Amino acid sequence: MRIDILTIFPEMLRGVFADSILKRAQDKEILRVYFHDIRAYSQNKHRKVDDRPFGGGPGMVMTCQPVVDAVRAVQAQAEAGRLIFMCPGGKKFSQTAAAELARASRLILVCGRYEGFDERIFTLLQPEIISIGDYVLSGGELAAAVLADAVTRLLPKVLGDEHSAAEDSFSLRNERGEPLLDYPHYAPPALYAGLAAPEILRGGNHAEINRWRREQAEQRTRERRPDLFRV
Repeated sequence: MRIDILTIFPEMLRGVFADSILKRAQDKEILRVYFHDIRAYSQNKHRKVDDRPFGGGPGMVMTCQPVVDAVRAVQAQAEAGRLIFMCPGGKKFSQTAAAELARASRLILVCGRYEGFDERIFTLLQPEIISIGDYVLSGGELAAAVLADAVTRLLPKVLGDEHSAAEDSFSLRNERGEPLLDYPHYAPPALYAGLAAPEILRGGNHAEINRWRREQAEQRTRERRPDLFRV
């Protein structure tokens, strides 16, 4: 997969992709990541990318010319990809969405700043618009990193164990096909601070372990996220 990230703060993201799973995916040549500075495409002599909004109001708005030109230039660098703008007003990101995006060969992620984008940018470029949650960040960079991480770990051969992602929260499902939170995990020592790891996990009966884990996942989901279950 190729991921292109367009931002006015490319250095903000480089460190995120230089460690852990994202670095491993690049080292294995499963993932290629390119950062593009939107300011480099501005025709303003000061590389300005924002201006005051029509109608007044607080803040600044990212203007059409630098964003549209940057996106079109990056799109032309390789095969067509999924164009995604990271905005709080977009469709909420989910594990299901991550799995669907993981089937793409290229993602182009555009990070907003200030009060957002001139609406004509969306009309001209027709992107997908995705939000990682019902809150507002200072910019789309962290949201792009979240999306990229969630998608990358679902790519084949990225994780050390091919079953790891299938048992993650929201990938795990009950008999009705509803998403579950991950079950509790324990590691040595068996006793710590007077708290014992469940005996069933140390008994070696894998059928019983799997049953216990499924029950615990159901229970945890009902307690923490009952909204995930159909009424």
